[in-house]
Amino acid sequence: MNKGIMKAFLCCVILLLLITGCSSEQETIQTDNQSESENRIVSSTVAITEIMDALELDLVGIPDSSKELPKRYDGVSNVGFVKNPDLEIIKSLHPKDVLTVSTLEYDLKPIYENAGIEATFLNLDSLEKMQQTILSLGKKYDRNKQAEKIVTKMDDKVAEIHKAVAGKEKPTVLILLGIPGSYLVATEHSYIGDIARLCGVVNVVTGEKVEYVATNTEFLQQTNPDIILRAAHGVPDEVVKMFDKEFKENDIWKHFDAVKNGRVFDLEEEIYGTTGNLAATEALDEMMKMLYQ
Repeated sequence: MNKGIMKAFLCCVILLLLITGCSSEQETIQTDNQSESENRIVSSTVAITEIMDALELDLVGIPDSSKELPKRYDGVSNVGFVKNPDLEIIKSLHPKDVLTVSTLEYDLKPIYENAGIEATFLNLDSLEKMQQTILSLGKKYDRNKQAEKIVTKMDDKVAEIHKAVAGKEKPTVLILLGIPGSYLVATEHSYIGDIARLCGVVNVVTGEKVEYVATNTEFLQQTNPDIILRAAHGVPDEVVKMFDKEFKENDIWKHFDAVKNGRVFDLEEEIYGTTGNLAATEALDEMMKMLYQ
């Protein structure tokens, strides 16, 4: 074969190999990017957003919030507040899944269904339910290792708490959940109630199947708890002022042993949410200090 023809043939082969290699590399990059974007997940709560960040998952939509969200989601579209989602923005993002919490399922499920949006209601009602949810998300989105790491950290803290309270007398506790203008009593079925239960206390409100109940101060005074925990939500600063005014002006609170003994504590909203969140281990530590100081 002519040397010139042979040289041209070899050049063509090399060029073809280079083009094929670049094409394969580009295809791999596109496949990886597509794998991430195919999830197209919208998170509607701060707690869920933080969990997704810990699972190292990208989002196409995040909630409006005054709280600082993970840096991973800088520039990601805001989709409104959890109880008032912006359905038009959510639909424009073409999500494959919208994640919200099961405590709002009764109110939000028909809203999402009427808008033709598929939503998943995650159960974060207790520490155990949150752990199960995290493991389920890890399995669904191929983040098992990350999910197991989160859950193991929580399990270790619970084991540490159980060891610390073993043999100790269990104090009784009344947990008040305040929102602007009113308050409810949290049962052991609420997230905060569950955290308290794990710390070895007895909730004075028993026999209930729901998370929160309305009651009167006369009944609560009869339970005479060792400790009163006040959780402020909505507008925390306003709610704390409301609690302070209530405890100062309503004479019946002066008869509670918890008030007499100075064992009334305000819970920080960012740590003690109405649903489970990644601050669970910190919540357990802080609760132990309040209960057994």
